Amino acid sequence: MTSQPGRVHAFADDALGDLDAVGLVEALHAGRVSIPEVVEAAIARAERVDPQLNAIAYRCFDHARVEARAPRDGYFAGVPTFFKDNVDVADLPTGHGADAFTPRPVRATGDFGRMFLATGLVPLGKTTLSEYGFSPTAEHPRLGAVRSPWDPRRTAGASSAGSAALVAAGAVPLAHGNDGGGSIRIPAAVNGLVGLKPSRERLPLDKLYRQMPVKIIADGVLTRSVRDTAAFLREAERVYRALALPPIGDVTRPGRTRLRIAVTTQGSRHHATPEVAELTAKTAGLLEELGHRVEHTDPPLPSWFEQDFLLYWALMAMVVVRTGRREHGPSWDRTRLDSLSLGLDRHARRNLHRVPGAIRRLRRIRQELASYFAAYDVVLTPTLATETPLVGHLDPGLEFEELMERILTWVAYTPLANATGQPAISLPLATTRAGLPQGMMFTADTGREATLLKLAYELEEAHPFARIQDA
Repeated sequence: MTSQPGRVHAFADDALGDLDAVGLVEALHAGRVSIPEVVEAAIARAERVDPQLNAIAYRCFDHARVEARAPRDGYFAGVPTFFKDNVDVADLPTGHGADAFTPRPVRATGDFGRMFLATGLVPLGKTTLSEYGFSPTAEHPRLGAVRSPWDPRRTAGASSAGSAALVAAGAVPLAHGNDGGGSIRIPAAVNGLVGLKPSRERLPLDKLYRQMPVKIIADGVLTRSVRDTAAFLREAERVYRALALPPIGDVTRPGRTRLRIAVTTQGSRHHATPEVAELTAKTAGLLEELGHRVEHTDPPLPSWFEQDFLLYWALMAMVVVRTGRREHGPSWDRTRLDSLSLGLDRHARRNLHRVPGAIRRLRRIRQELASYFAAYDVVLTPTLATETPLVGHLDPGLEFEELMERILTWVAYTPLANATGQPAISLPLATTRAGLPQGMMFTADTGREATLLKLAYELEEAHPFARIQDA
């Protein structure tokens, strides 16, 4: 069903209603709904919206129905969800958003997947991402574009595009995402969701991501409420404790401490549009009204950061292109990779002499910014520098230099936290004149997810998030 022309959602008077994951757990415990009813309602909703959103990469609905009759233990037992299609789950294929090879079911669930499933969540399948997660929009030349349920003419962001679209459209209350340059926060901002990228090594990583010279990737979830994100991290911590980081604990309400908050709308080279800068200023004003000490600052990004991060990003693409046959077998066909993946590969090969220096600088960036983050508890920026683009604006088939300039203009703020390893959260606190969600991003020092969650609760209470079913 749709609430008005342009909006795509499946919220209805069924077993899921408009409950978030915590609300669904409460309903299950109270006996108001059953797990099979909830799973069946989620399957029906996913099938209803996917033709318009193109969000599902692989379905395991029958397996979910079986599991609903004998679910795993865990706080989220019986809550339906999806995995993003770039982590391994036993008996499911891992397609990485590409059609350059024929994915086959994998034998074993990866480290993150085991932790995720141990919370009791019931997966319905896997969601579509941009090819190998390289683009901030999922617009594959043959697999198609993942579209925003707020306006299907526009991108759903990426790389956790399908997960975000399905949560925003009400198919499931939360879904897996991971973030190597903004890939949880970008689709959260586009789809009106809460998206927290945890601190480096807060949650377990699959082997592929653990081996990276700079561990920029972190797994997490996309949700419609702060309490769902907080509950997921609490339950994840009960399964997997990151001993090098302070515990998050059970964060259930706003904090009382007034924070020192820096605000900037400038990136290292690209800056927010006037509308986005104005919306950020309004968020800063809300923080001041709540009693926080707000200071407008220059951006902390060093001048070299953008190009070094781009080169590291390109290095990952080069590894994919050069090792694809060994990784995926004889079905591998590099000519079926999209132009962005191949363009990044070329960029890396042309600049291999610069790679050691880029890695060295990225590894030490946290130390370079230590004094800045010592002066503030939280930094506020817009999540993205412009309004959500139409599908096609970031088409991977565009000429590489033009496409890269468009990408870097849009995602001017998100990559820094991946390089530093700090936690950052996008909250749906703003709405553009076109009626689209515009996320605001808050970054804290390493290990300070609890600070972000307490602030997020406070902001959600003071400025309730817009809901797609009401728009």
